[in-house]
Amino acid sequence: MQEQQLYTLDLNFMGTPGAIAAYLIPHRNGAAMVESGPGSTLGGLQASLAEYGLTVKDISDVFLTHIHLDHAGAAGWLARQGAMIHVHPNGAPHLLDPEKLLSSAARIYGEAMNTLWGEFLPVPAERLSVIHDGEVFEVDGISLQAIDTPGHADHHYVYLFNDICISGDIGGVRVGGLRYLRLPMPPPELNLEKWRSSLERMKQLSFRRIAPTHFGVYDDTGWHLAAIKRELDQVEAWIEATMPSNPALDELTAQFEEWTSRRTQRANLDLENIRTFELANPSWMTPQGIQRYWRKYRLP
Repeated sequence: MQEQQLYTLDLNFMGTPGAIAAYLIPHRNGAAMVESGPGSTLGGLQASLAEYGLTVKDISDVFLTHIHLDHAGAAGWLARQGAMIHVHPNGAPHLLDPEKLLSSAARIYGEAMNTLWGEFLPVPAERLSVIHDGEVFEVDGISLQAIDTPGHADHHYVYLFNDICISGDIGGVRVGGLRYLRLPMPPPELNLEKWRSSLERMKQLSFRRIAPTHFGVYDDTGWHLAAIKRELDQVEAWIEATMPSNPALDELTAQFEEWTSRRTQRANLDLENIRTFELANPSWMTPQGIQRYWRKYRLP
């Protein structure tokens, strides 16, 4: 492996390739990663590292885009193997004491919680590093810059590495190499106005490739950023047409899933890609985020 390169680690979430990535950046004395993935994919992580001749003991640093379970669930376990965990200031308290985070997630996922996400261990204080907006962090000859990008969550960073923007979830969900993108919009911190501001900030950054956690590295950055804006516009229009009638959550979910299904049909997605999208960004979860956003920010 060459230093100053980024490699996609497929964590094979729920036995499905192309749903959740971690990004590997080798350095002089091992490697750093962006994202840990969930605790349920530790086997997939170790298998992917082995393809590059590495073990988890070689991982010196893990940079989290945010603390949702699919991105940060294995951070505590990796810290116990020796990695330093780097995170947004708003996310750090929840890594030290994840009880509130896990209780909130359990309300969403219910009995599927453990199957989907596995164990979420606290990060020991001595293995936790808080990174601030704009800070450039250097480790063994590589450097990453953290850029504050709320909208999906208030504890969200994108990271700039060379010519790549590692975009977490603010860069949308795009799988299978397709020119088709969805926005992940879970509760509790969805905010379309903040998302638009983050998108404008991303447009001012200098990068040629974009790497969403779901999934892979893309070099058509102009199309990708424009697609995020189109999705924001279309989602907002749907919300403004749907939410004034104050539908109950089950009705809102049915309407949103029908809307998503129509759009999926127009995009001509095959069943495999539809399944991967639903694993990476379940459409049944989005209405909870929309409802909370509407009631908190948009009701008169």
